[in-house]
Amino acid sequence: MFWYEDEVKRLEQERSKLPYQPKTAFYGSSTITLWESLYEDFKDFSPVNLGFGGSTLAACAWYFERIFAEFNEINSVIIYAGDNDLSNNRHPEEIYLFLFQLFDVIQKRYGTIDCTYVSIKPSPQRWYLNDQVKYTNMIIEKEIKKRGDQLYYIDIYDQYLDDDHRPDSKFFQSDGLHFNKMGHDILRDKLVEHLSALVLQ
Repeated sequence: MFWYEDEVKRLEQERSKLPYQPKTAFYGSSTITLWESLYEDFKDFSPVNLGFGGSTLAACAWYFERIFAEFNEINSVIIYAGDNDLSNNRHPEEIYLFLFQLFDVIQKRYGTIDCTYVSIKPSPQRWYLNDQVKYTNMIIEKEIKKRGDQLYYIDIYDQYLDDDHRPDSKFFQSDGLHFNKMGHDILRDKLVEHLSALVLQ
């Protein structure tokens, strides 16, 4: 896991700059890290961006205690990761296990708080992994719905497909992998609706 060290050190340095104790943590890979408008988009939810580039769900579980060490008032965690695991030749069942390991360490630290997993997106660059993406999403969604315990699944997969049911390039940067502003805006709308509903529960 040593190749994530610089990114984790960056997060440790940045956390002292927040003028408030965050309530909602966004955690995961570059879909989170590169979300430039995240703090503005979720200002009503006291957010913190704890994404680190290239991260896998395995890395998210491994570094959780260190990254979250100074955040004592978190009541909701939004997670996006998994496509890097697949591109690193991890099997869907492994990703499933890493995610539920992460849920366990979150709830060990914070109690039964809201934990939301965002489905793996389809992307032009990794379309060759599509069958694995769909299967991974399916087994994770099924287990989350079975468990409850303030675990939630947000399905974004279909939102990024064109009329031919392939990834729509208008939502992605030129690399065909990372969201552009339009891509993030769709995710923002889904998550604002979700977080607002959680507040009303």
